[in-house]
Amino acid sequence: MNPAEGPPPKGGSKFDSTSRPAPKLHPEVLAAQSKDILSVLLVLRFINALCVRTFFQPDEYFQALEPAWSIAFGGQSGAWLTWEWQHQLRSSLHPALFGAAYMIADKFMSVLQLFPPFRALILVALPKVVQSVFSALSDFYTWKFAEKIYGQGSNSAWSALWMTIFNPWLWYCSTRTFSNSMETTLTVVALYYWPWEILGDSRENKQKLFQQNGTISSLRMSLVFSAIAVVLRPTNVFIWLAILTLVVTRLTLDGTSPLQRQSLLVLVREISVCGLSILALSVVSDRLYFGFWAFPPYKWLHFNVSRSLAIFYGRMPWHYYLSQGIPLLTTTFLPFTLLGLYKSGSPSGTSSILQSNTLRTLAFTVFTAVGTLSMVSHKEVRFIYPLLPALHILAAPFASSFFTAPPPPPTGKPAGTQPRPSTLRHKSILTSILSINLLLAGYLSLFHQPAPISAVNFLRSEFERLHPDRLDLHHHCSSSSSSSSTGSEDGAEPLFALFLTPCHSTPWRSHLAYPRLRARALTCEPPLDTAPGTAERAAYRDEADRFYDDPAGFLRREVLPPLGLPRFVVGFEGVEGVLLEVVGRGDGSGVGGNLTRRWSAFNGLFNEDWRRRGRLVVWDTGVGGREEEVEAEVDG
Repeated sequence: MNPAEGPPPKGGSKFDSTSRPAPKLHPEVLAAQSKDILSVLLVLRFINALCVRTFFQPDEYFQALEPAWSIAFGGQSGAWLTWEWQHQLRSSLHPALFGAAYMIADKFMSVLQLFPPFRALILVALPKVVQSVFSALSDFYTWKFAEKIYGQGSNSAWSALWMTIFNPWLWYCSTRTFSNSMETTLTVVALYYWPWEILGDSRENKQKLFQQNGTISSLRMSLVFSAIAVVLRPTNVFIWLAILTLVVTRLTLDGTSPLQRQSLLVLVREISVCGLSILALSVVSDRLYFGFWAFPPYKWLHFNVSRSLAIFYGRMPWHYYLSQGIPLLTTTFLPFTLLGLYKSGSPSGTSSILQSNTLRTLAFTVFTAVGTLSMVSHKEVRFIYPLLPALHILAAPFASSFFTAPPPPPTGKPAGTQPRPSTLRHKSILTSILSINLLLAGYLSLFHQPAPISAVNFLRSEFERLHPDRLDLHHHCSSSSSSSSTGSEDGAEPLFALFLTPCHSTPWRSHLAYPRLRARALTCEPPLDTAPGTAERAAYRDEADRFYDDPAGFLRREVLPPLGLPRFVVGFEGVEGVLLEVVGRGDGSGVGGNLTRRWSAFNGLFNEDWRRRGRLVVWDTGVGGREEEVEAEVDG
């Protein structure tokens, strides 16, 4: 796929200044360069993970870390398992990774007999550190895949790497524990190992497919990673269906297909074996996790498509991915991305049929996946996140040609005898783009919705201060500590914190840590027992909706009678007036509490949800406060 494999088209190539490979280096030098780049990326994403201190979307915690916490510390550890897990909509493979990391770290710290608060701090940071490794691998394989297309050392390949490093979306999201982040890594690794020579011209390469050393192993690697991605996120199948469609039909592709009957049979065989192997692994993992046989992809289709429950979490216009999704993914690199998608159909822009067909296939994959997902009512930018490496690679030659200029050939010597480095141009525009990206990444990672993370960290530290004798991570409470606990059973821990926020506004047990820290939050389960289009579904109001419809009435009817007054209440400052009315000001009003602000934090300059606007506050009700303070001092 290296441009040097075939002659340039007549009239020259518009990629000549950006795709031309650098002078060939010794294989050991190239290997050392790759190791250095990977090491730098690992360090960079580790720093990235520690710098991200803001809340983005609850799936980061509730679809990965809560089930992982349950795997590591048991079903009575207080992990909040949402309805998707109770109805087997998700594969257990993703949380199993973090569950294993939790267990290994916990065993190691137990041997060292580390102080419980320090152990909790390590466990809170651990998933981000683990995810930072996969984020670095995603960056690395984006660069390697670009080199595979444009040539080792080419400016276009380096541009793809720099766009990946300076992309604010990746800084903001890639080290978060979304299944989409893992899906992106798996996808780009699978794309790198995919046998792209299958799209070449049989006249350019006389050797038969899958007969070169290592090609079958590379194909299997690709299929294994792609199969895992499909198991984690079933919509990932659209990427591979698009690629296979062009492999078989060669629609819009140039040249004669090298795919003969024998190689087609090999491809079908490997797809079947690798796909069924990963499916079997997933089924066994789910059997161990759920305790019975389950098939999450079917349940996912049943609830989200047949029952239309995805609409419950938002409906977006058909053009959402075009007008918002791709612009948010690529930000300031959007013009080069659009140019790359538009020019991908022009064969004159590449130096070989294989390169041209590869770029066309990547563009076709983007169009197909975006078009298919646009037909689904519920849309999120994360759903097209796995397309970002392809978008960077398509945009790379145009970004490179815009910001670099080829040096003139040495005077008196034939052109190209001693290649010299390209020179930067349009430096002011480049500086502006990079500055904007850095500002976006910094604001989103540090200042946009940081309060939910800080609030649960504050509650954990308060629990450590007030209850130093209740910090056992393996303690099994007699009553669940999850959001669904509705009563105070005999022997149950008293309610420590009540979250009166829109549901899933903060992390849960992955940050609260201790199972004896009993907390309660508003829920937002979808109407599972209603049919689409019925009056019952249209009139359905979840628990969070009912609270915001009538805050005072909801507290008096559904919260305080069964639960009693907690030590702390967490909410956005808009509910403070209602809390003072219901709980009291220490003057005998309300239910006899003495509500005071104990902690509050800035939560960003804007929020699209009016219920989350303003500062996030932790109020102290004073319940049991004096006795607990004395007890903590005596124990200390």
